[in-house]
Amino acid sequence: MKTFDVMDEAPTSRFHRKLLIACCGGPFLDGYVLSIIGVALVGIKADLMPSSAEVGLIGAASLIGIFFGATLFGALTDRIGREKMYALDLTVLVGGCVLCIFVQEAWQLIVLRLIIGLAIGADYPIATSLLTEFTPTKKRGFMIGLTGVSWSVGAAFAYIVGAVIVGATGGHEQWRWMLGTAAVLGVVVVLARRGIPESPRWLLNKGRVAEAESVIMTVYGRKLDLTDQEPDETGSKKASFGAILRGGYLKRTVMCGTLYLAQITPQYALLTFLPVILAGFAISDAGSAGLVVETVIIVLFAVGCLPALRWVETVGRRKMTIIPFAVMAVPLAALWLIPDGPVWMIVVAFCVYAFASGGPSILEWIYPNELFPTEIRATAVGAAVGISRIGAATGTYLLPISIDALGIGPTMGFGALLTLSGFIVCFAWAPETAGRSLEETSALAPNPHRTHRSATTVSLD
Repeated sequence: MKTFDVMDEAPTSRFHRKLLIACCGGPFLDGYVLSIIGVALVGIKADLMPSSAEVGLIGAASLIGIFFGATLFGALTDRIGREKMYALDLTVLVGGCVLCIFVQEAWQLIVLRLIIGLAIGADYPIATSLLTEFTPTKKRGFMIGLTGVSWSVGAAFAYIVGAVIVGATGGHEQWRWMLGTAAVLGVVVVLARRGIPESPRWLLNKGRVAEAESVIMTVYGRKLDLTDQEPDETGSKKASFGAILRGGYLKRTVMCGTLYLAQITPQYALLTFLPVILAGFAISDAGSAGLVVETVIIVLFAVGCLPALRWVETVGRRKMTIIPFAVMAVPLAALWLIPDGPVWMIVVAFCVYAFASGGPSILEWIYPNELFPTEIRATAVGAAVGISRIGAATGTYLLPISIDALGIGPTMGFGALLTLSGFIVCFAWAPETAGRSLEETSALAPNPHRTHRSATTVSLD
């Protein structure tokens, strides 16, 4: 059938650009909120004097919140829809960031970071599922990949803002206002999301045919009669968390979760504790030179995503997952085996890792959205994010403890081994999905009873 031809083959419009900006706002805020704490930690440690365990919790609390927010609200999003919580989740984030300005104790900051993480975690499956279900086939990898880029841009922007505040005030004493700047950005994103409709795919899947027709008419200017279309397969039965743990979807869940975990765990630890890590390599975080090095490394996380956006469509999803993982393991292994190497080697190693991470950084957003059908898409995205945040929270909490107990070299070794595990799992299970419709990429096998169109593969320029 041709129910979704209008959406799959539509040219990029003003609506798509607005939706893209609105959906990228959540990942941008995630990268910003996570990274600004890394700059603020210097002032937090001097002001609140937290213990090593509290420092770890300050870094890990938002990741724990993201785990619960993504896992719980991903499944809820598949049940009640993408639109209902699209702005509410970030409103909670804004409130949490405002309250950070007034904290006086370490435990207060930990609680607020947990709440902020819950809001960010909820936004992942909501925003990316909505973007995926509206995006034309030929632009899907690029547009979903931009959400990954926006995460890295948010992280880089946080370090730039932090450096500006430190430079203007002469120190890290204004760390509360650093954290509070995220509230201003959050308000901008909430306003940008006004007027975004519900996904027609989700509406049709739930049998809300008239509403799906109305959205398609409003967005695409095409009047379709969908009254003879039944909900997508047995959507009401599949819309459960257990659906992603059965049959071929279990393998996909493990692959997506491992990809996300292996990419994000070392990256989150770097972004949260980069000044501490560089200090462990005898690169001071106290002077302006240290801040310049930190900012360059963080910016490279974003820059590395830019060529990957093109390559995921031309080279393919699979190659842009496994090749970068192999490259990323090399500098981490070098830092493990030669922790007392020259400063230039250490800086180059971090820069190579940051740039090479571009491929997995955007594939961790693309794969979960492409490999699962509408009725469990947000659930799968939430599960992949949740799996990744278990590792990220554990790694972020243990990193300062590991540096103190084992040293910087062995700590980098754990990152190298984790990156290699991502390479192995993706080499074994990561499929190629470029140029295929969502109905094709999410199907486990051709189904003669499937009501949706099976699009021909789209050739790419």
